[in-house]
Amino acid sequence: MMVKCPRCAKEVSYGGNPYRPFCSDRCKTADLAAWADEQYKIPEDKAKSDEISYYNNINQEESEC
Repeated sequence: MMVKCPRCAKEVSYGGNPYRPFCSDRCKTADLAAWADEQYKIPEDKAKSDEISYYNNINQEESEC
């Protein structure tokens, strides 16, 4: 099966490719570096963000007492 490298879009065989889904070690390493540099971000769950803010506000109010 042929797939496109998610980094450079080069067509590469998926089976037997030690770097899959990437075409090479260079693309695999470049993608890892992008994650490390925070170029990619996983969207934050709004509900979780609101919950964290709520608890931070409670803790702040308690420390002011």
